[in-house]
Parts: sequence; structure tokens; C-alpha cells
Amino acid sequence: MALPNDAKAQEFALTSTAGKPVVLSELLERGPVVLAFFKVSCPTCQYAFPYFERLSQLHKPEPVSFVGISQDDLADTQAFMKRYGVTFTVAIDDAQRYIVSNAYKLTNVPTAYHVDRDGKIQMSSVGWARKDIEDINLKLSMMDPAQQQHPILKPGEEVAEYEAG
Repeated sequence: MALPNDAKAQEFALTSTAGKPVVLSELLERGPVVLAFFKVSCPTCQYAFPYFERLSQLHKPEPVSFVGISQDDLADTQAFMKRYGVTFTVAIDDAQRYIVSNAYKLTNVPTAYHVDRDGKIQMSSVGWARKDIEDINLKLSMMDPAQQQHPILKPGEEVAEYEAG
């Protein structure tokens, strides 16, 4: 199972699809981090990632980083990003050894973590649970009490409650 809430997030250094370093401790200097692990062939990941993109856009002005962590190669990951409209940073885990995925004790994808700026996991979500993404949105919105909460889901939008990863 995934790392539990209140656990210390595991440090990592990966390379983004743009060829830039992605280091957790450096991201945490800016603020909280939302990590979302995925495989391009995973139907639940394909369903979830447009919502992670929407969440990242809602919180773009805030000091929060969104990082996708792909378990696939660069070309397949870039194709996934284009197809599903992912514009936030995506890093590549070692597709042979899954070093970072294993450090986070992944059993399924997608798995998402909300890590606070102290490096503590505030929330983890395995698979797709609509409530989890709404809770992450709420926690991020509460960082600035003056900030109005923006709903992640649109009125009347049909969104599955839960999909196993």
C-alpha cells in the first residue's frame, strides 16, 4: 500500500520530460507538492490526469508544485501529456527498477500524494476517488485564507465517484 498520511515523503531526484532536474527538497522550498504517479497505459490514469491538470491550473498562482511521475519512457510520456493536456512538470521514474515508485510503496497507479512544505504526507490517494481530489483542492485552498475556494468539478459534470487503479 502507499505511504501513509503523516509519513515523511521520500526524497528523490529525477529528470523532467523537458530535461530539467526535479528534486523534491527543492520543490518543497517553494511550498507544498502534489505528486501523481502514473503509467501511460493505465485507463484510470488517463481518466484522472485531466483532473490533476485542472487542479494544477486552479492553484497555479499559489506556491504549490504539481509533479507527475511517469513509469514509462520519455517518448510515451510526452505523447500521454499531449493527448491528455498535461502541462505541469512530469518526471520519469526508472522504467526498469521504479526506484521512486518503490520508495513510495506504490501498489497501483494512479497514486497521488499531497506533501506539505515540511515534507510530511498530508494525504494519499490510490486509484481515482473524486472525494480525494476534492480534499486535495480544499487543503490547497486553505493555504491562503483570503483565497476563494475554486471548485475542481463543474456544475452538472458527470464524474465517477471511484475507479480502482
